[in-house]
Amino acid sequence: MAQVPQTFFDALAVRAWCGLALDALGRAREEIDAINVYPVADGDTGTNLYLTVESAAAAVEAVFAGHEAGGSREPGPTLADAVRAMAHGALIGARGNSGTILAQMLRGMAQVLTGDGAPGHADGRALGLALRHAADSARQAVAHPVEGTVLTVASAAADAADAAGAAEGDCGAVARAAHDGARAALAETPDQLPVLRRAGVVDAGGRGLLAVLAALVATFTGETPRDRHARVAARDGTFPGTAECADGASAPGPGGPAFEVIYLLEAGDAAVARLRERLDGLGDSLVVVGGDGLWNVHVHVDDAGAAVEAGVEAGRPYRIRITHFGAGDVHTTGAEWTRGERAERAVVAVVPGEGLAGLYTEAGATTVLARPGEPPASGELVEAVRRAHAREVVLLPNDADLRHTAAAAAEQVRAEGVRAALIPTRSAVQGIAALAVHEPGRRFDEDVVAMTSAAGATRYAEVTVAERQSWTMAGICQAGDVLGLVDGDVAVIGEDVTATAEAVLDRMLAAGGELVTLVLGDGAPASVAARLEARVREGYLAVDTVVYHGGGQGALLLIGVE
Repeated sequence: MAQVPQTFFDALAVRAWCGLALDALGRAREEIDAINVYPVADGDTGTNLYLTVESAAAAVEAVFAGHEAGGSREPGPTLADAVRAMAHGALIGARGNSGTILAQMLRGMAQVLTGDGAPGHADGRALGLALRHAADSARQAVAHPVEGTVLTVASAAADAADAAGAAEGDCGAVARAAHDGARAALAETPDQLPVLRRAGVVDAGGRGLLAVLAALVATFTGETPRDRHARVAARDGTFPGTAECADGASAPGPGGPAFEVIYLLEAGDAAVARLRERLDGLGDSLVVVGGDGLWNVHVHVDDAGAAVEAGVEAGRPYRIRITHFGAGDVHTTGAEWTRGERAERAVVAVVPGEGLAGLYTEAGATTVLARPGEPPASGELVEAVRRAHAREVVLLPNDADLRHTAAAAAEQVRAEGVRAALIPTRSAVQGIAALAVHEPGRRFDEDVVAMTSAAGATRYAEVTVAERQSWTMAGICQAGDVLGLVDGDVAVIGEDVTATAEAVLDRMLAAGGELVTLVLGDGAPASVAARLEARVREGYLAVDTVVYHGGGQGALLLIGVE
């Protein structure tokens, strides 16, 4: 589709910009990948930026398609519709640290262009303010900003755009000023970072941002600025380092963290603030972007399991991606097992009923039975670890209230020479998900990461009977009412077990899912499993259901959705 110059920054301009930026990054991708040297080089900054913009462009196209499907009389999307879609698409599709920072910049622009009093279309002054907030937001998202990176380039672009906007320049003038400011700052990055100067290149993330800003100029003027080649004074064509890190984040240097961990996270602001502090202590290159309950988390760590566990404690992590830096490198953090030797690893799990104890035991776990009203003490968990006779142990408490008990047990067995990892499962169905991906033959860290990811991707619920009148998140319940709890909070109050279970299941599947796990307690109606299986089969295509019998587990029904 031919692009026509835009006078104002409106929905059509957003659409054109995304398309032009995607084309520009597609052409420059290999060049940007090749100059990716800071702080270590695996040559993927251009690819990460391309994939991030691709996701943003797809989200904008979906908004236009939705309006066009309504017929020619339907009004097109507004500027707010388009920039929200662009920012959201970039957030959920962000790759690498460079893509994560760009996603935060687009979110910063969207906040200005959709705020109170924002016009239906933006003039040059509003565009300048949006670029200013974009640069500031990106800098705030990086735990330890470094100059000579994409953050420096973004700030220079914002300074120039601000000045042009204040001088009442139109959108084309503001975009061109931003581009020129970014180009000048990019040329100076080798003087700010010695690693760039030694390699004879400019910053890769900054080079990618320059391509995106050139596309913005083309959106308003129809002319694409010509930029210098990204190599400043290339010497031998080789570049030091082994992996791309955060453009704008502090460098780990040689012997830095072994894993890049990225995930989307559903969590509140307070929980994310605590998460930032914890992840900052675990590793480096930390960037957390987003807001309004949805975040994109990026960090480099040695303990990938701890980084994912921190996300589980903060909220609900998903789309978890873990990359080991340096293909072919061996990352050993514990005992190595020779081929054919038994991997001395065990899973110790707390389970609420005899039926689940049998299921967990059949899957190879050592179990500790938790009877209703009788939670196990840390000493019982320590004894279970000793019974397992393993040098490596994974603990599954399967109850939010048992997390500290399990942590105390883990500390005690570590003092005895056992390598222990705690996965903070809050329900037995999360433990089932974790146990399903457990592989004793792989490295301990990788096994813990896989199990933690599976547990974190599983929402949990239970159906039980109220013992007394009380206030709940869903209102006042009376003794004898049937309660449906989702992720630990009462979500449904009903009179019938099956109807309440159906309401809970519908609520959980509204957010999507691939597998439903049902664990029936002794008091559950005989027909409830069949009714729920039928409901899933008829209303949710491509979702599978498995049913287990938990015995005297306390709750009438446990539900898990992966």
